[in-house]
Amino acid sequence: MAHWYLSYNGEQHGPFDEAEAQQKARHNPNGFAWKEGFSTWLPITQIAELAAAPTTVAPPPSPLTSSAHRRADEIDFTIHGTEMQFVEIELDPGESAVAEAGAMMYKASTISMETVFGDGGPQTGGFMGKLLGAGKRLVTGESLFTTVFTHQGHGKAHVAFGAPYPGNIIPVALDAMGGSLICQKDAFLCAARGVSIGLHLQKRILTGLFGGEGFIMQKLEGDGMAFLHAGGSIVERELKPGEELHVDTGCVVAYEPKVSFDIQQAGGIKTSLFGGEGLFFAKLQGPGKIWLQSLPFSRLAGRMLQAAPQRGGSQGEGSILGSIGNLLDGDNG
Repeated sequence: MAHWYLSYNGEQHGPFDEAEAQQKARHNPNGFAWKEGFSTWLPITQIAELAAAPTTVAPPPSPLTSSAHRRADEIDFTIHGTEMQFVEIELDPGESAVAEAGAMMYKASTISMETVFGDGGPQTGGFMGKLLGAGKRLVTGESLFTTVFTHQGHGKAHVAFGAPYPGNIIPVALDAMGGSLICQKDAFLCAARGVSIGLHLQKRILTGLFGGEGFIMQKLEGDGMAFLHAGGSIVERELKPGEELHVDTGCVVAYEPKVSFDIQQAGGIKTSLFGGEGLFFAKLQGPGKIWLQSLPFSRLAGRMLQAAPQRGGSQGEGSILGSIGNLLDGDNG
């Protein structure tokens, strides 16, 4: 019986019988082999006796996609409506959804409600960990508390959450986003239990000061489903590497962390003062996915305020004669 010798990175191993050589080649085919009768060393992948064995080992499942390692509950959902949407979440026994306070529309009788400190996710560090989680929400302008809805009965049960103003609900699978997503402060509506709601600080001072949503945004982390709400119509776009898009600062809903977010001056002085678009706009650069909204709530609220009888109706809208406060912040004055 001929003996096999294997070589990896210049280091020779052997002798092996054919079964042992096949096993070694199966685990690492990126080497060379020789046996009696060969004139020279040959790549393992070119040797029929060794190539007949599987040459690659299937990688283990990703920690984010393996059900044994999932942190968030797996939930089913249906989005209903057009201009005023709501999301209906289906829970199995023991599953939970976490939502902003006041977002619930209806629920089954077997679903319990519990108001919790922070984002409802597992907190480390005891009381201080919970306090830190709640503090993150307070800094982003949200309530200190969220509500956790847990199915305590048998079979399937449903709970629904409604949008706070006209627009659309965006379902996002965080595991498909690499485990995290950055969004504007008031975009989060609800999520599967296990999704963490934290902070994202803009690294550049000017971006924080004039970036529409300010220095602090929300960062959603985990491997479950999260649901965002945005005003008007939604644009979901995949930016190619190096592709750049200029967007009104108030129209940015969410983006992947790998997308570069910066600000840029909106034209010259005359355009900035009289164009009604503010002094700056957002500059998004790929690669990565972004979500935009056509009707930011700040724009809707501003138009309603201008049309109020106490304000004498809308006057000089969209120019320096309208709202001086909008000069620096676009639609977020």
